[in-house]
Amino acid sequence: MAKDLLNRYIWIVDTIRRYGRISRRELNELWSRSPYAEGELEIPRRTFFNYRQAIEDLFAIRIGCDTSTYEYYVEGRESQTLTDWLLNASVTSSVLKNSQDIADRIMLEDVPSARQHLATVMEAIRESHPVRFNYHPYTRSNPSTGVVVEPYFLRIYRQLWYMTGRCVADDKVKTYSLDRISDLTIMPDRFKAPEGTDPQTYFRNSFGIVVDQSAPRRVVLKTEVRQAKYFRALPLHPSQSEMITDAYSIFTLELQLTPDFVAQLLSYGPSVEVVAPRELRSMVVSSLRKMLAAYNAGGENSEGV
Repeated sequence: MAKDLLNRYIWIVDTIRRYGRISRRELNELWSRSPYAEGELEIPRRTFFNYRQAIEDLFAIRIGCDTSTYEYYVEGRESQTLTDWLLNASVTSSVLKNSQDIADRIMLEDVPSARQHLATVMEAIRESHPVRFNYHPYTRSNPSTGVVVEPYFLRIYRQLWYMTGRCVADDKVKTYSLDRISDLTIMPDRFKAPEGTDPQTYFRNSFGIVVDQSAPRRVVLKTEVRQAKYFRALPLHPSQSEMITDAYSIFTLELQLTPDFVAQLLSYGPSVEVVAPRELRSMVVSSLRKMLAAYNAGGENSEGV
C-alpha cells in the first residue's frame, strides 16, 4: 500500500512538472488513463489535498495553485538537486516497471557500485561515525586493509558512487569508490566535520572526482559546430561559457588540469582543440605522442592478435 501511494505521489509531481501548469480537470483526465488509477476516473478533492501535503513532507516539493486560473504548478525547484535526482530516479523506475511488455526492447547500463555499502555510508555520514574498510584500488593488486575514514559526503559520477572523507592514518582528504570497498563497518566513536564541508565546494574546480592542490586555470577550447551541441547539452564544467561563430564555437572554463580532464579531451579526437593554456595543450600533445609511439612499436606484430 505504501509503495502504491509513493508511485501516485511521483506520478502527480512528474505530470504537473511536465505540463508546467495544469487544472484539476486536465489532471484527472490524465489520471484516469494512468496505470495507478485502478478504475478511478478522478482523484477526489480531499484526497488530492492529502497527496499534496504528503508530497511536500516527503520530497520538500510544494504544489501551488493559481487561484485566478485554478491551475496547479510546482513551486521553486532551482536548488533541490538531490530531491530532483531521487525523484527522477523514482520516475524512471516507475516507468520501466510499467513497461514490462516491451522489456526486451529496453537496454539498461549496469551500475556496479553502492548496492552493498551505500546505506551504511549514509548512516555513518548522518551520525558522524568513522568507518573502517579494506580498499582495493584499480592501480594496485594488493588491497589497503583496515582503512579508517571520517566520511564527509557522497558523490555519484559516471554511474559510480564515491565517498570523500579524511583518512585518519595520513590526515588527508581522499575519495574512495564504493565498488572497491570490502568489509565495511561503522565505528562507535564520533567526529566533527570541518565547517563548510560539502561536495559542491570540494569539487568546484575539478572536472570529475580527481582533486589536486593546483590552482584552477582558464581553459579555452575550440570545437566543431556539431561537438558544440553536445557541450551545450552536457557542459564539461559549471564554469563553462561559449562564444559562437558560423564555423566553430569557443568554450571557456575555469578548472584544474587533472589527468581525467586530459583523458576526456583526448576522447573527442580532432573535433576539439585546446587553444589555451599552453601547458594543457602540451599535456594533450604528449599523450598523443605516447599513443602513436605505442601503435608504431606494435607495427605489423599486432596482426592477428
